[in-house]
Amino acid sequence: MKLLLVEDEPALRAVLLESLRPGGYVVEVAADFAQAYEKIKLYRYDCVLLDLTLPDGNGLDLVRALKADNSPAGVLIFTARDTLEDRIAGLDLGADDYLVKPFHLSELNARLRAIIRRRQFQGQHHIVFRDLLVWPEQAEVLVRGEPLMLTRKEYDLLLYLLANPDRVLTKEAIAEHLCGDAVDAADSFDFIYTHFKNLRKKLQEKGADNYIRTMYGVGYKLSSE
Repeated sequence: MKLLLVEDEPALRAVLLESLRPGGYVVEVAADFAQAYEKIKLYRYDCVLLDLTLPDGNGLDLVRALKADNSPAGVLIFTARDTLEDRIAGLDLGADDYLVKPFHLSELNARLRAIIRRRQFQGQHHIVFRDLLVWPEQAEVLVRGEPLMLTRKEYDLLLYLLANPDRVLTKEAIAEHLCGDAVDAADSFDFIYTHFKNLRKKLQEKGADNYIRTMYGVGYKLSSE
């Protein structure tokens, strides 16, 4: 899952990063409104974690921009602004949750997982897809009841496909999802082919059907048929 963390205070930003990255998320950061605005216009995120009080703008305007663009990203506001009016304004604009500072990191992570479950997996703790059973919070994959060992990138790739079944995903979107905004500096997307090759091989060795389709010249699709 790819996140954008918008927080201007360096020490808190570092603490949040240290808390989020062990969860396997690809986390991009923005230290002010301008950086955050540029990133949400250029890239796609699964969830935006957003401080409202930024040195050069109001975080609520970022929520407005996301909704105006019909972004599929979830929005988790965390802020010191704790009035009822602020909470209602944030949620009415389309934020998925609102957390007042100070907060426990474990609560922030739990609320983030809840948003991802609701938005990506119909609120379920597990995903069933043909002969696959996946428990995202444990990063556990079973094929026909047997555990499947994947690398971090292979697992992230599988989860991305499962969040977008029957949709053609371009190589560019997949590369960005796996590597974050740093993919802009990549010379090619050949590494995607390697990840798909290895993932397919491991699935087939466990007896899974071949449901990952290559859409030549475009990208890949996880087929439910």
